[in-house]
Amino acid sequence: MNVSKIFFQLFIVFFLTELFSCNTRPEKPEEKDIVEIREQIDVRVTRNIQKNIEFILANKGRLSDTVLLSMDSLVGTLYIRHDYKPLWSKQENWLPEADSLFQFIEHSKEYGLFPNDYHFKALQKVRSLVSTDSTSGKDAALWSRGELMLSDAFFLITRHLKQGRLQYDSVTLRKDTVLADDFFLNIYAQLKQSGNVAGIFRSLEPKHGAYDSLKAGLRFFLDSVNVFKRYTYLPYPVKDSATFFNMLQKRFFEEDVVLSATDEMDTAAWRGAIRYYQQSKGLKVTGKVNENTVQSLNNTDWEKFKRIAINLDRYKLLPDTLPETFVWVNLPSYRLKLIDFDTIALESRVIVGTARTRTPLLTSEISNFITYPQWTVPYSIIFKEMLPQIQKNTDYLRKQNLMVVDKNDSIIDPAKIDWSKLSKKRFPYLLKQRQGDDNSLGVLKFNFANKYSVYLHDTNARWLFSKSARALSHGCVRVKEWEKLSHFLVRNDPVKYHPDTLRNWIRRQEKHVIYGFRRIPIFIRYFTCEGSDGKVKFYDDIYGEDKILRQRYFADKSIN
Repeated sequence: MNVSKIFFQLFIVFFLTELFSCNTRPEKPEEKDIVEIREQIDVRVTRNIQKNIEFILANKGRLSDTVLLSMDSLVGTLYIRHDYKPLWSKQENWLPEADSLFQFIEHSKEYGLFPNDYHFKALQKVRSLVSTDSTSGKDAALWSRGELMLSDAFFLITRHLKQGRLQYDSVTLRKDTVLADDFFLNIYAQLKQSGNVAGIFRSLEPKHGAYDSLKAGLRFFLDSVNVFKRYTYLPYPVKDSATFFNMLQKRFFEEDVVLSATDEMDTAAWRGAIRYYQQSKGLKVTGKVNENTVQSLNNTDWEKFKRIAINLDRYKLLPDTLPETFVWVNLPSYRLKLIDFDTIALESRVIVGTARTRTPLLTSEISNFITYPQWTVPYSIIFKEMLPQIQKNTDYLRKQNLMVVDKNDSIIDPAKIDWSKLSKKRFPYLLKQRQGDDNSLGVLKFNFANKYSVYLHDTNARWLFSKSARALSHGCVRVKEWEKLSHFLVRNDPVKYHPDTLRNWIRRQEKHVIYGFRRIPIFIRYFTCEGSDGKVKFYDDIYGEDKILRQRYFADKSIN
């Protein structure tokens, strides 16, 4: 097909869209168009496709009262380029790639996708009718609707596997933020050439081992779920108590905790029901609604599937390939991994920021590290935490091993400062913590450029690594295996930075800046589940990110 013809066809799509949006709209295509002569079926399907294309372009993708095409303009372009001829069927039979595409849609949950996003029920009905009812098999209008839904499904799956459904953000590393029509049309051309639907779709997915592991765990998860059931989802924190308790009673009824979803309950009945549920789930029994109880009630198989879908899409925000060597910090798992040529060279527990002082998501490179660092306290911590304590008693500075310095880095006697007159608007000093074993940074700090002034470091409260929930810091990431990480960074320069040299510097409490090694990329990310030994391992949604994304993108998804 020559270039001038392609441009002409694209002009027709634009012209039809503008014409029908501004002037008279085309009539709704006939529901049925029975063709008695088999050889004429494709001609009539072509005619019906053209009518349907004109109709959907004028009605913002609306194919029928129950079917809305998400990629209507692209579907229009595809069929105009092919003179409206059927692409998935031929003379009352589905082509092999149509059967393969339908099977993919049917099993699309294995990819973290939702089948009804791709017209599964509607296509299932069409396929059933044309295969079991002789009259429907002759219905050119029915075949044309099936054609358009398959094309729309193909393009939408292509987009969801390549880009995901989450909005790109400041840490998205993909370069193809916008996929042009030609990308989708080329993928379709590849399908027609190969006929391999599954292979085409696999080529669109992220090329990350962790993504593959999560998909493998998802398959095991789906095998363990007999039937997905929809349960009442409870919003938390509670904003409207009356509405919340109505929903809670319905949720308890679904859980067989109470006998009725609507009968009035007094305070004693509520307390008893909540205590019963908490005890049955191994929660702390309080008889009162709290965050842990609501999280447990919301932690259904259907909600778990949504969380897996969200995390599969998070991999689609990364570049197609990652560096050969990099540091990966996953905040919800409280783990750091050092990946070296697809091998985990180091794994460490970490402590991350609290929900109020989150560790930011970022991408950078570890450029140097410092033994026996000095901590300059961020102003955010000074004003929120330290200044009120100092104003009560300046001995707080001594207990925290803090010194006060002016803009010239000269140490100031705290007793000579009128702390009562200082505030966020007027604070001409810095607070620095003297280096040493009781320094909050511990004995080593790793630096990497970022706008948040965060870094990896040791800590003087190493006992906190034994806690299971480790969202405890002001935003920086405390690393348990800091010594192993430092040795790895300088592994290629054993003469200058022998392991014993580093240990002796630390033993003698000497401050040194170590640099000149090959910089290692660092990714700080937020994944609330991962594949592990063929299963899915879930982590707490410590910053509520899953909750936000669920409400924004997946709250109304169909369960079947």
